[in-house]
Amino acid sequence: MLCFDSGGRGPVLLALHGSFGRGSIFARLAADLAGVVRIVAPDQRGHGHNRHAGPFGREDFVADAAALVRDLDVGPVIVLGHSLGGITAYQLAARHPELVSALIVEDVGPVMRRPEIADPVLDVRGWPREAVSRAELDAAIRARGVPDAAYFMQSAEPAGDGWRLLFDWEQMVAVQAGGVGDWWADWLGSSCPALVLRGGHSSLLPADLAEAMVARRPGATLVEFPDAGHWIHDDEPAGLAQAVAAFVASVGVGRS
Repeated sequence: MLCFDSGGRGPVLLALHGSFGRGSIFARLAADLAGVVRIVAPDQRGHGHNRHAGPFGREDFVADAAALVRDLDVGPVIVLGHSLGGITAYQLAARHPELVSALIVEDVGPVMRRPEIADPVLDVRGWPREAVSRAELDAAIRARGVPDAAYFMQSAEPAGDGWRLLFDWEQMVAVQAGGVGDWWADWLGSSCPALVLRGGHSSLLPADLAEAMVARRPGATLVEFPDAGHWIHDDEPAGLAQAVAAFVASVGVGRS
């Protein structure tokens, strides 16, 4: 499994990207937290340079994360997950508590279904995967009604005479579908310290659901970013780093 690894000293923070992402999306966070944590961020199955074609069930993503922590041989680790990666993070903590010392969930809740979430799956089947230039690929994605294709374009690379996305749109529908469900039991199934991060303009974590998360789970706290959307690490990178650093200091996780 290909991983972005910031190296250096500090406790290991396993960072799990969401659908359409890749491990390197956490490079800015790693730079901001140099000397505080060592970030290890894998390209998960179906994403980036991980050529694993599936299946894309919850148990598969959790098993991959557990195997990586064991392979690192530095556990238990802090686990941060964005979006679908956040579901994997709290499921890992619930199902393998010996591997997780603390939990950070970025803008996702314990319910991913209608009616709580209006659009739990973005139907991207048939969207363009390649173009002759990066700008044209970006424009083609925007033409599908996406106002800002920057998150998708973080997974674009030169290929032959053009540019190509590292993921397959049809597989991404399957990835998202695998995350649809009621995951309250997993969210409530661990007891390690937990931090919930919510963007004020989030489409996937309503304010009342975020408040219920911390009210129902002992040891959980909530930090909101009023001006951020779903991708807090892109919208408020400095604020995110500050929140993560403060949380790591508060839980007193040991150094590797």
